[in-house]
Amino acid sequence: MDFTDWLFWNVDTQIDFVYPRGKLYVPGADKIRPRWKELTRLAKEKSIRVVNSADFHYQNSAELDATPDFVNTFPEHCMANTRGADFIRETDPEEPEIFDWDKEYLITAQLFNREEVRNFIIRKDAFDVFEGNHLTASILKHLNPKVVVVYGVTTNICVDAAVRGLTKRVKKVYVVEDAIKELPGVPLPFEGWNKKKVELIRLARLKKLLV
Repeated sequence: MDFTDWLFWNVDTQIDFVYPRGKLYVPGADKIRPRWKELTRLAKEKSIRVVNSADFHYQNSAELDATPDFVNTFPEHCMANTRGADFIRETDPEEPEIFDWDKEYLITAQLFNREEVRNFIIRKDAFDVFEGNHLTASILKHLNPKVVVVYGVTTNICVDAAVRGLTKRVKKVYVVEDAIKELPGVPLPFEGWNKKKVELIRLARLKKLLV
């Protein structure tokens, strides 16, 4: 089966969020690392392209606060060029094309039609990847998927923002429900996703669809 119209969307599976020693550890995120590893393997095996979003903050980021409310502001995390901003080894993209939020790039169709480039990293300075990097919408338009499969952290903040942005631009959005994790104390987005026709899917069922 041809999966050229499919796209995997890996949200913020970075050390500061996933490892218990991380600066903004998401409780339980380390337990689903094997599922993220399987999704990375599936994408490679089926030659599915992957967009990997990543927080990449500087000291003046609006998201950071010394006295955070853990809803709109958070402690320092995923600081630019630190180990905590790196992807965990299970999802670390192979030979990616990187788009920093504070740089300009010439976005052309040719850039996304090279067979040797399957991974793309979009660095962002906001919860919402579409707001945190002005290139995201253009990148998605050039990739032009019909189906996007979303996973990562956190369910109720950055994953939610990515899903809401994708539903405005893509025909079908799946969220791998056993490959996401939420931050406690923040409302969950499932009711809103349901209204937008987002389909929750378990990894085992996704693997069957990808046969």
